[in-house]
Amino acid sequence: MHNNHTELLHNQALQPLQWRNEHREVRVTVGSAAIQPTAFAPPRTLLRKTLVAVDVVCLLVASIPFFICEFGLVSPVRRGFFCNDSSISYPLQHPETITDTMLISAGTLISFLAITVGEIFHVHHLPCRSRSTISNPYVAALYKEIGAFLFGCCVGQSLTNVAKVAVGRLRPYFLAVCQPNLTHIVCSAGYLEDYVCTGSRSKEKEARKSFYSGHASFAMYTMMYIVFYLQARFTWRGARLLRPLVQFVLLMLALYTGLTRISDYQHHPSDVIVGLLQGALVAYWVAFYISSMFHCKQ
Repeated sequence: MHNNHTELLHNQALQPLQWRNEHREVRVTVGSAAIQPTAFAPPRTLLRKTLVAVDVVCLLVASIPFFICEFGLVSPVRRGFFCNDSSISYPLQHPETITDTMLISAGTLISFLAITVGEIFHVHHLPCRSRSTISNPYVAALYKEIGAFLFGCCVGQSLTNVAKVAVGRLRPYFLAVCQPNLTHIVCSAGYLEDYVCTGSRSKEKEARKSFYSGHASFAMYTMMYIVFYLQARFTWRGARLLRPLVQFVLLMLALYTGLTRISDYQHHPSDVIVGLLQGALVAYWVAFYISSMFHCKQ
């Protein structure tokens, strides 16, 4: 009896020790499992730089077709003409009503100014949660909106330049810069494909890029994008007609830009119509499917 009692006390004394040993082992195992993921986790700054680099690469890739066509690495399609075609017999006018420099400067300046003011006001007065890797909310908001806007610019102008080169439609002033050699032309043959231009080679090459209007597409994209942006960010209801008025003025600027391309004999009316339509479609695509302006609306 005495021996059984002694053995029972001995077993009870060993049980806490065994439990403490097992508990200690469990704690060590859990601690090592928690340390392993953090040891191999990439720093947050590295993740930010990687995502920014990916965005920059996407912008460069989207702009490759634009620069290839803009630098003349690909020549436009050589199309023929009819001798009695009055649509390509207009004179070459200088200077243009809206030059390339004026168009790009005004479009980007208005867009950047509107986006900057709108994002600063939105972040300050109507904050919403963001999962961006950039800690500063103002920088994160400007980065996302301006980045989306620039991506749309690259896509729109790349599409425009590819169409110009692939179609090769003759501008309204083509005959004025081509100055074909009439001694080798037989107008009675109808459509002429075998002809020689005696004018400036660079002007002739540019005169084969009529379809569709790059001025119209860029102007409509920038102005339509700001129209969508104001619809998302201009939430003040004090003046009910102020926002529609500003949107109307922006659309009128885009339309006026397209009309000047017709009056300057730079494009045919159908070129301008397609350019305006393409700019509006790209602006809609970027505003509703790429930008976050409508994703966090108060």
